[in-house]
Amino acid sequence: MLIINADDWGRNKTTTDNSMVCFKNGRITSVSAMVFMEDSQRAAALALEHGLDAGLHLNFTTRFNRNITSNKLLECQQRIAAFLQKNKYCFLLYNPVLKHSFHYVFSAQYEEYIRLYHKEPTHIDGHHHMHLCTNILVDKLIPKNSKIRRNFSFTSDEKSMVNRLYRSLVDRRLHRRYQCTDFFFSIEPIHKSDRLRVIIELSLAHNVELMVHPEKQDEYNYLLSNEYIELIRNKKIGSYTAL
Repeated sequence: MLIINADDWGRNKTTTDNSMVCFKNGRITSVSAMVFMEDSQRAAALALEHGLDAGLHLNFTTRFNRNITSNKLLECQQRIAAFLQKNKYCFLLYNPVLKHSFHYVFSAQYEEYIRLYHKEPTHIDGHHHMHLCTNILVDKLIPKNSKIRRNFSFTSDEKSMVNRLYRSLVDRRLHRRYQCTDFFFSIEPIHKSDRLRVIIELSLAHNVELMVHPEKQDEYNYLLSNEYIELIRNKKIGSYTAL
């Protein structure tokens, strides 16, 4: 099965509207929803109205800007963001000082999702993939048996051996505790149609997630193109609900 998931649902009006156009035209199968953001409330109403499956797009790095329940929530998120954005390797480190902040910010987002969507998320992933940061994994903040996004899938010539070994170890841990797809790719770079064709063919025998960002004009145009619809035509597509 091929899961075509649009990230950042509810981040702003443009992102929500572009993703909805793609869904109505059969170009995506699900979205990952941000809470406490500019368009979060309207996006939730649209998803419920149109039967669009939505996961929770955990956000630890981009400042919350709507319906914030307390100053403490914003302060905790900003402390986490300052740590994670110091350099690209900080997400690999466990920060005991931020243990309670991570728990508080995770729980607030999870509860806000349930308030908006009246149910638990179909899946969980993260803005900038920070749902896989070490604090989240070590403290097991994501409920057991949840459906969550795995690491990116790469071939041996795309990343170093150390990078691929780390990702493999994390993915093994994820598969023991959660439900994940067999492969996970980004639609970018969209100009490499042969690459995308290979990814889509994988879904004939495996569960594959393809991540898209319709707020990006080039991706939005490609998702609505005849070339793209021909690639996914007659393929088994679905959402994490069917995983």
